[in-house]
Amino acid sequence: MDIIQSFSSEGYFALFLIIAISYIIGKFKIKGVSLDVSAVVFVALIFGHFGISLPKIIQDIGLVLFIFTIGIQAGPGFFDSLKKHGIRLASLSAILILTAGLTVVAAHFIFDLDMGILVGLLAGALTSTPGLASATDQFGEISSIGYGIAYPFGVIGVVLFLRLLPKISKTNLTKAEKEWDELSTVEYPLLSHNNLIVTNTNLEGKSISQLHFRQITGANISRVMHKNETFTPSPNTLLHVGDIVRVVGTDDALSKSQLLLGKTTDKEIPLTGKYEVQGVLVTNKEVVNKTLAELNLQTSYDATITRIRRSGIDITPSPQARIRFGDKLIIAGSNMKQVQKLFGNDDKRLSDTDILPIALGIVLGVIIGKFTFLGLTGGVLIIALLLSKLGKTGPVLWTMSGSANVLLREIGLIFFLAVVGTNAGATLVDTFMQYGYMLFLIGALITLVPMIVMTIVAKRVYKTNLLTLLGGLAGAMTSTPGLAAISPLTKSNAPQIAYATAYPIAMVLLVVVMKLLYLF
Repeated sequence: MDIIQSFSSEGYFALFLIIAISYIIGKFKIKGVSLDVSAVVFVALIFGHFGISLPKIIQDIGLVLFIFTIGIQAGPGFFDSLKKHGIRLASLSAILILTAGLTVVAAHFIFDLDMGILVGLLAGALTSTPGLASATDQFGEISSIGYGIAYPFGVIGVVLFLRLLPKISKTNLTKAEKEWDELSTVEYPLLSHNNLIVTNTNLEGKSISQLHFRQITGANISRVMHKNETFTPSPNTLLHVGDIVRVVGTDDALSKSQLLLGKTTDKEIPLTGKYEVQGVLVTNKEVVNKTLAELNLQTSYDATITRIRRSGIDITPSPQARIRFGDKLIIAGSNMKQVQKLFGNDDKRLSDTDILPIALGIVLGVIIGKFTFLGLTGGVLIIALLLSKLGKTGPVLWTMSGSANVLLREIGLIFFLAVVGTNAGATLVDTFMQYGYMLFLIGALITLVPMIVMTIVAKRVYKTNLLTLLGGLAGAMTSTPGLAAISPLTKSNAPQIAYATAYPIAMVLLVVVMKLLYLF
């Protein structure tokens, strides 16, 4: 027994023992539902109850790693989502936070409880450290008591709700992924190509730039065959009746091209001489963030980019399109060795992990969080989102390989959950004994009622995709464990994008509600 106690007192031993047991338990399924990585919370609760504690530094390291990798992953999609779905997610977050505030007001009138302890319950129910800081600043230390009471269920309740929601709502996650993919396809339509014979006599002898071809059709011409000779076109290439051209674009763009140029043909455009079409990976830092116009491939290399493949999506290239690290470019040209050298095209470099951007990004995030109301989590998340969107600063690339991101995110979240669980487990029984069930139940209501209301509005009013709803709920509840619980459910990054969109909005709104309750 002394040996076990001796080992358990070592933080690193207890940490990895919790992780090992959790991953064994997490594999078991009951009616198709398993805890996966969220089992760490429940195992850690038991360890915490029996007096095992872990150093807080492990929690902080895990938190910043998890949040930073989420921000880096979600960054590019976050800003697109903010433009398209920002108002919707903001309104849903506002509904959740306001519902939580109204639940507190109702509890105040019904049970005649001190507003200070109720506001602490609110911060604990939403597991919000910035919320607790705001509450104690206005109501004093009594709020921390409420926070301690509500916090354990704030962690466990959100995890269980999010894990069970797909079953409760009878929504198939595979179907939700397919719907999300279809939505992405609408925003980024699939690209294809057609071979067209130029039959429009009005085009005879006119250049591609004179026709404003891309502006009118939205497509690109990747090959031209004139008198049985194939070449890569430039803006100054002249078109003649009888030429055969290959046009790349969406179905709509191809239809417009046909109206402008002429009819489709089954005749192939054979590659001649040194003319090639290849996929080239962007791994050279020097070209990252440059536009296609700046690169001027046609003049410099006699080459044309016909499509950009990014995060599994084909994007129609335009002169204003910026190159990002890891893009796969489909390029047609006659000088491909030089083009490959320009872009890097190095698989090994794409999989390498540069620690410097990770360390610098986290340092910046911690500084921002320290000197603003955002706190540690908010500061790191905001900085990661901005850096991911920026892409590059001088020689520093604000990006990570997919495998590195997954590994660091997994390590970060299990470290974070292990410490959160042991801390909550240490006070769970004592809280029951000292304050009874009423405050705990009120805290549970503050956790559950807002999520239920938001879910109903999201499903019935906005018809929100389940993956977006899950991530939005975790973000609106400012629950990192909640996001950790749903991450293994899908390969889609939809929950992470929704979380990153909803989290900052909810965090600010919660602080505002705290101040309103103080005035109340």
